[in-house]
Amino acid sequence: MISPLATGICVGLGAVAGAGLAAGAFTYASLWPGSRIFGAALTAPARPGELALTFDDGPNPAWTPRLLDILVQYEVRATFFLLGSRTIAQLELVRRIAAAGHKIGNHSWSHLNLSRAREGQVREELERTNDTLQQIIGTQVKLFRPPFGARRPAVFRIARELGLEPVLWNAMTSDWSEPSAERIAKKLTKKIDSLERRGRAANIVLHDGGHRDAAANREPSVTAAGLLLAHYAMSHRFVTVDAWC
Repeated sequence: MISPLATGICVGLGAVAGAGLAAGAFTYASLWPGSRIFGAALTAPARPGELALTFDDGPNPAWTPRLLDILVQYEVRATFFLLGSRTIAQLELVRRIAAAGHKIGNHSWSHLNLSRAREGQVREELERTNDTLQQIIGTQVKLFRPPFGARRPAVFRIARELGLEPVLWNAMTSDWSEPSAERIAKKLTKKIDSLERRGRAANIVLHDGGHRDAAANREPSVTAAGLLLAHYAMSHRFVTVDAWC
């Protein structure tokens, strides 16, 4: 006969295990870029040979201009997901990005984890960024990448209500903390080549800015972008992500 104490312990352990599984499921659904549990988002189509360079957390007064120079050299246009709070002090840099033909996307105002934010906060973060970017560049922003990739159904619903297409990715490394541009480029090359073998385009994330530091050193990321361009410019087609909408 099982004692009441033993029964209570088993029930308690089951509850803890269930809570752990639920937390793990939420984390996967809200953060893993390949998950569609909380809704579909634009990643990359079945177009092997197409690459989209995307850059998050800018604009960065030191490194975004250098990145723009590299993109001009290769005649490639990219997609920049900008933090609204960073744009106020960098109006001319934002205009330079747009004038060069690059696409500008909404990356929220403050890099808040939107999967855990109240719906009112989510709307404020996205709407404020939309309004600010439109005032700076004079055109409507149509792309949105959630910080950390964090979302839940309400996040994508609000984004779409604001005319924004949610965008995730399928090729990223920890470039924000990796000091070696060569290692960043090597890891991304492996991912890109693997995607191509599976018949997919690559939606590549690098960081020209930092959400904790407006002047973060992004030399490794910018140099890695140049290495990728040198490697693929003659054999692949670079697009902005709106080409896949």
